[in-house]
Amino acid sequence: MPDYGHDLLFGAVLMPSAGQPLDAVAMAQLGEQAGLDLMSVPDHPYQPGFLDAWTVLGFIAAATSRVRVFPNVANLPLRPPAALARTAASLDLLSGGRVELGLGAGAYWDNIAAEGGPRRTPGEAVAATREAIDVVRALWAPGRRVRLDGKHYGLYGAAPGPVPAHDIGIWIGAVGPRMLRLVGTAGDGWLPSVPHVPPVRLAAGHRIIDEAAAEAGRPPGAVRRLYNLSPGAGGGFPEGSPGDWPEQLAALALEHGTSAFLLPANFPDLLQVFGEEVAPATRELVAAERSGGSGPETPRGERETVRAAAGHGKGAGTDKAAAVSTGAGAGPSAGGDGSGGRRLSVEPTPDPGLRRSSVRLWEESDRPSGPPADPQRRYSRRQEEPARNLVAAHDQLRADLTRLREVVDQVLAESLDPGEARAQLQELSLRQNTWALGAYCASYCRITTAHHSREDVDLFPHLRRLDERLGPVLDRLTEEHHAIHGVIEQLDRELVAAVSDEGGALGRMEGLRAAVDLLTDALLSHLAYEERELIEPMARFGTGW
Repeated sequence: MPDYGHDLLFGAVLMPSAGQPLDAVAMAQLGEQAGLDLMSVPDHPYQPGFLDAWTVLGFIAAATSRVRVFPNVANLPLRPPAALARTAASLDLLSGGRVELGLGAGAYWDNIAAEGGPRRTPGEAVAATREAIDVVRALWAPGRRVRLDGKHYGLYGAAPGPVPAHDIGIWIGAVGPRMLRLVGTAGDGWLPSVPHVPPVRLAAGHRIIDEAAAEAGRPPGAVRRLYNLSPGAGGGFPEGSPGDWPEQLAALALEHGTSAFLLPANFPDLLQVFGEEVAPATRELVAAERSGGSGPETPRGERETVRAAAGHGKGAGTDKAAAVSTGAGAGPSAGGDGSGGRRLSVEPTPDPGLRRSSVRLWEESDRPSGPPADPQRRYSRRQEEPARNLVAAHDQLRADLTRLREVVDQVLAESLDPGEARAQLQELSLRQNTWALGAYCASYCRITTAHHSREDVDLFPHLRRLDERLGPVLDRLTEEHHAIHGVIEQLDRELVAAVSDEGGALGRMEGLRAAVDLLTDALLSHLAYEERELIEPMARFGTGW
């Protein structure tokens, strides 16, 4: 099968667990920081252990700024297409054009019927999906009231709108030949999953889609090919460790035209490796093969994006991925020697000065400073990008910290009501809120620790090599990273104590408050100091990533 020349996308399938409702949002934020492109959640409305897919997608879209979101895949029998169209368009407008629509004809018919949905034969499911696509597209197009007659779905004078912010893609989960032909004639993407369509069956599916597209007068490349991965032994794909995955994924891109890969996001560390290492390495392999003349000509914009990512290599997090797309991080030779350009326009975020805790992890007055910046030096926007990305990454940490404090405030407000606190129902509510806090705190702490680890391992040695005068500052920042990690561990211990202490959970909450206050003071002070000392060196030298 051909390489259709699409830009490569990498993403995750997040579990919207009702028991840990904030984990999916935190994982999406981590995935965005790691450089991933897509965040999806399965849609099983009949499953009480899952949160509603569209509600979770709305939270994810609000908590991120770049990744695209979509249901993987929307359960059509329980999602009327007119409502589905308006829901997707509304979230697309609210998110600035970051929504796609994964669509499924239906499965688990007993569960669907138990919810009051239809029980369809395979043929009926295909016909209903085709009619649903027509309804959705009609309501996304501006114009007069629409009339569509269908056996399963129709419109009878419905007014279209809202119009999405961008052309939302309809990515169809399909397995059988009739659904695959529908993908070729009416879909924008094919979204199979490894357990249902293993790699050895991809070629047959692509062939059916391509033939149907050609018969409908469409180029086969109009249909993006996506893939829900399922790594592991015993029929899983990709096989082996993450270091083995890039070659396998690149082979699918070059030999089958698969251009989007979604990983089940069960472990934060694996999700981070997928975005920071597997994705750039796969792009590098594909870009090298494409630039050698293999496959069809790639559109210029897509070709430049792929080549930029390939030149970036391993270790691309959110701020690093942004630097790739703009060409940042190339060191002092990229755009200059200080001539031309402009004065440094990236400003450090000031320390708010407010201290909530009586504990001090360090003495702020003895923090070392690096060499003063050359007032005559000029910087191009390209050179400024790594520093700008540092501030953006810190802003995300600050926003998450604010959310963490809000959740703590909510829990404390409930627990300090002595009349209701003794009631069993209120105690159950307290425990539920505490576990929600635990899910959020655990995910936030993992993100914070990962951010600091990347700096200690990659950025700091790079800057130290290029300007040894930065050594005292980098040493101090590393010491503060370790101190903050200790506070995170303390916060985790207080959380465990609050949840497990049957008799004294309310009193334990004060320890949790103290830990959150100390983390707030330390982190905001540290981030301000780090920006003040590193913005100019990062603009001067790049990141080394």
